[in-house]
Amino acid sequence: QAAAGGGRAALRACGVHNVCRLLSRRAHGFYARDAGVAHRKNLGLLRRIMCQESTKFKNVWTTHSASPIAYERGRIYMDNYQCCITSIAQQPRLIYQKSKCAKSEKIEDALLLECPLGEMLPSPSDYKASLIVLTVQNWLLRLSADSGEVLEKVYLAGSCCKFFRYLSWDTPQEVMIVKSAQNKLPAAARQAGIQQTVLFYLAVFQVLPLSFIGMLEINKKIFGNSVTDVAVSNGILIVMYSMGLVRLYNFKAILEQFMEQPFDLGQEFNWNGQVGVVGKYPFGLPCNIKITDTPPLLFEASSLENAFQIGGYPWHYIITPNKKKHKGVFHICSLKDNALAKNGIQDMKCCSLEPDWIYFHPDMSGRIIHVGPNLIKVLKLKEVKNHADQMEIAEDFTIVANRENCVNNNVTVTASGRVVKKRFTLLDDDPEQETFKIVDYEDELDLLSTVAVTQIGADGRAHLDFHCNEHGILLKSIPLKESWDVTYSHEVYFDKDLVLHIEQKPNRRFSCYVYQMVCDTARDDD
Repeated sequence: QAAAGGGRAALRACGVHNVCRLLSRRAHGFYARDAGVAHRKNLGLLRRIMCQESTKFKNVWTTHSASPIAYERGRIYMDNYQCCITSIAQQPRLIYQKSKCAKSEKIEDALLLECPLGEMLPSPSDYKASLIVLTVQNWLLRLSADSGEVLEKVYLAGSCCKFFRYLSWDTPQEVMIVKSAQNKLPAAARQAGIQQTVLFYLAVFQVLPLSFIGMLEINKKIFGNSVTDVAVSNGILIVMYSMGLVRLYNFKAILEQFMEQPFDLGQEFNWNGQVGVVGKYPFGLPCNIKITDTPPLLFEASSLENAFQIGGYPWHYIITPNKKKHKGVFHICSLKDNALAKNGIQDMKCCSLEPDWIYFHPDMSGRIIHVGPNLIKVLKLKEVKNHADQMEIAEDFTIVANRENCVNNNVTVTASGRVVKKRFTLLDDDPEQETFKIVDYEDELDLLSTVAVTQIGADGRAHLDFHCNEHGILLKSIPLKESWDVTYSHEVYFDKDLVLHIEQKPNRRFSCYVYQMVCDTARDDD
């Protein structure tokens, strides 16, 4: 009520009677007492400082490891999450180092959990960031992000399932899904004619405070024999099939319709002849959601390799026609009536080893990013003139790789005048030509970042570029000091004033390079 009263007072004070105008003025910082004004001003200053020509990014720390390296919100995790290093300090420093864990305690997956704003939580530890991890022995643990201390532990697997492997968000920072590996019978059991009908188990949790919603099975008898994978996102159950079919169901409705009995963590229960405590060893969690009939189908589409995305405004989806010859061709269609948008077929006609890729822009603008070896196209949906019910795909801006010095003539003439024809042409992603490898979006600074790589002799050289998210203008280019081998796996994180590059080499060798923003001086040529 106080906030509403303050909003009305602000409206009266400035004579604004339109909510949209008020929100627009707030976004531009018109009201000095607004909670987000100082933060927005600071981020705006940081963006301007970072994009100055005199500002450099310096490689301040490098490490190597025989185990995977992960990065989450200013923290670098090593040694299977037993070692945590902060990257926020001027130079990365150790936060905690736990003793080496046994193979039975190996962590399979992890999610960072952050405190929701404006909510009362039962425990003081809930207000600090924590890490939800899933172990190989089916324990779900909540660890303190500052010390690694175990804050909560839940045993997942009762008699129904013994192989939970994946963590994901249904609703980010609110509802979490724990998914099992696909159930497969041993060869001897299959030869004996034993049928396996349950393919996956999904356990659903509300987080902060951590609470059990329910567990359900994905069964062949309900969803069909050709199911290959399932996922849950934004209240939608996504079921994928071997023939490229993708089907969507209302996940919330499934939970409500087929819930047999709700259970709380720590509650004693007697379930199907078993007596135990929910979330405690050895009973784990009951499978209390039994889907007995096929749920109402919301939507289905057929796409090559099950590639399917929804986004934009009004809602559209992106698929690739379900034939191998159409690989690299993307259709953008209306979710309302499946109508193909005008100019909705996007095809870069790339001749490359790695395919181009397309996705809805994560800035919630409804735009689409299409990335090829030497071209990034940012597309937008807009109404067709004089046809308000039809949408078309228009180009917002493009970013082009620097290939000015690249000469690719199929016909050359020697000094003697002899004409020589090449029997092959260079691929669009040939290592000797500058090629886009990564495109990302930094939401707090509203910058589009790209990584482009060129192979120079035995070494590959990469640079990270920052572009204006609204117009695509190049604002800053940062050369990465380390060599970039295009045959290795790479991840690059751009997080405000930090750039972090994680590289995976053959034989499970990992490297991490950390760059920090520094002000250039006359005596510092880094």
